[in-house]
Amino acid sequence: MKANILVVDDEKIARISLAEILKLEGYKVTDAASGQAALDALSKAEFDLMLLDIKMPGMDGLEVMRKASEIAPDTLIILLTAHGSMESAIEALRQGAHDYLIKPSSPQEILSSVSAGLSRRGEAHHKRLLLNQLETSLQQLRDVEGVTQSPASGRQIVTFPNGIMVDLTRREVWRGNDKVSLTPTENKLFKVLIENHGRVMTHRELVFLVQGYDITDLEAPEVLRPLISRLRRKLATFPEGNEWITNVRGTGYVFDISL
Repeated sequence: MKANILVVDDEKIARISLAEILKLEGYKVTDAASGQAALDALSKAEFDLMLLDIKMPGMDGLEVMRKASEIAPDTLIILLTAHGSMESAIEALRQGAHDYLIKPSSPQEILSSVSAGLSRRGEAHHKRLLLNQLETSLQQLRDVEGVTQSPASGRQIVTFPNGIMVDLTRREVWRGNDKVSLTPTENKLFKVLIENHGRVMTHRELVFLVQGYDITDLEAPEVLRPLISRLRRKLATFPEGNEWITNVRGTGYVFDISL
């Protein structure tokens, strides 16, 4: 089955042209004329890939990309940019975009980038399945010292002996009267760290498990750093919370809560 693609561009002619190029190749295509329309579409249907214009009135492409990473983290993104927006395109790559295309691009350039992106997404999905199978096999052997999990009313709650409680279903962390709420991406990152308590995880491994795509060892720290920073700021609400996630220089991070 051909992939489902979302085309986002406020310029009607460019949007229709892109959609037609992709439809002729057999892809299923939906188009959106604004950033908000794109987010609405992502919340209603699953898309394998999104072609996203950077320069749009109101919500620009970078803001759409940030919000899309929470609504549809598995959707791969290709940026459409004019020469004057190169800095924005490079920043988007650092945040996890698959590629960028200079407008106007030839049909061959567009189809080549889309094909490469979909291949990458397929490989990442296959690796994720293998990791899930490995996780299932290791689950009975895993004994994270000092950490217990107890489901309550369908909720996934993690309790630490130092009084910290984590509700992974409601995306909340609290102790006593202190409580913080996590975004879906922050919550996913925290869940992965908790499940691997005490183990050093590489930047690339964390990006793959949290964001769902594989990138190079050079790119991974740049993608991960702002997310780790936001999570640390929230955990700093609690005593010694800013020390729970430790940077292992040149390698990655380890989660080691004081018990």
